[in-house]
Amino acid sequence: MRVFYVLFFLVFFISCKPKNELHTQQSVPNSCKYATGLAIYHYKNFSLVEVNKPWEGASKTYKYLLKQKNVQTPDSLKSYEIIEVPVQKIVVTSTTHIPSLDMLNKTETLIGFPTLNYISSEKVRDRIEKGFVQDLGTNQNLNIELALSLRPDVIIGYGVSKENPSLENLQKSGLKVVMNGDWNEQSPLGKAEWIKLFGCLYNKSKQADAIFKTIEKEYLKTKQLAHNTTEYPTILAGDMFEGVWYMPKGTSWGSAIMQDAHANYLWKDTKGSGSLSLSFEEVFLKAKKADFWFTSGQFTSLEEMDKANVHYKQFDAFKKQKVFSFGLKKGKTGGNLYYELAPNRPDIVLKDLVKILHPELLNGYKPYFFEKLK
Repeated sequence: MRVFYVLFFLVFFISCKPKNELHTQQSVPNSCKYATGLAIYHYKNFSLVEVNKPWEGASKTYKYLLKQKNVQTPDSLKSYEIIEVPVQKIVVTSTTHIPSLDMLNKTETLIGFPTLNYISSEKVRDRIEKGFVQDLGTNQNLNIELALSLRPDVIIGYGVSKENPSLENLQKSGLKVVMNGDWNEQSPLGKAEWIKLFGCLYNKSKQADAIFKTIEKEYLKTKQLAHNTTEYPTILAGDMFEGVWYMPKGTSWGSAIMQDAHANYLWKDTKGSGSLSLSFEEVFLKAKKADFWFTSGQFTSLEEMDKANVHYKQFDAFKKQKVFSFGLKKGKTGGNLYYELAPNRPDIVLKDLVKILHPELLNGYKPYFFEKLK
């Protein structure tokens, strides 16, 4: 009964509520299950969205009120950034935002993006070629004048630190900016769950929830299938770049998927969500006999790897041609499809790994992102 009265009061007398009473009552649940940096609370005529970890170490919580047009804003929520929905024109700043637009059938709302060549989506590339999407420069140096002239309803931004002068200037100029922290999620399903933010922006929350539930179901089913096998192959990841070997830390998104594929990622016990920076000698001592090697994507053949570093061929995985890469699948202008789509579709990534590591499973499935290097 208490919940009923809170909701009744919201609908008819919301402007009279005491400050902060609405949100502290928690009269509706957070609709996000896995994402740690995103919380969404749905009410009748609006949704409250909170982004609390748009980058590692962020201390501020960004609060947004997404309301239907002609709906009065409660006095208790005036501290939230107010955005009218559904949005009709949007600018996004990371390729990881693109798949949500495609999956929700809202590709046509995209009007601007920094560095268009990075985009792999065929739907978006078609609109780029027709002149419907403008190039806004680079993320750290956005073309402010062009962005203002486009008059988007909202800009979806991301940052690696609190220093983001381009987004700050756009906000000061009156544009609405919503921070997106999908890249900072450590859980594979947590990353994918950010489609729910876009669902709110387009009044398509039910559709976004349904899409995510399908991804979740497929991911968990594949994980269970992998864990029914007795095989537990060892995994080496990454490769050298400018004298340093980079690979996922043990509590990162990449490490989690390898472990969910029932594989022994050799650096799974390290802490952190970013990348390890190791010497060749450190890696070789630990991973010389690793069963499989998943590279960073910078190589498209074993020959390229050999030319880059003659010592790569000393690894057993290289000798046995069990080296796999996501670098061969690119968009029309060279963008890496994995970087764009994989965070949104961890179910596909997991199926790829399970098929490679446990080939007797997933009969008839062909890996989508990963290919064996020859």
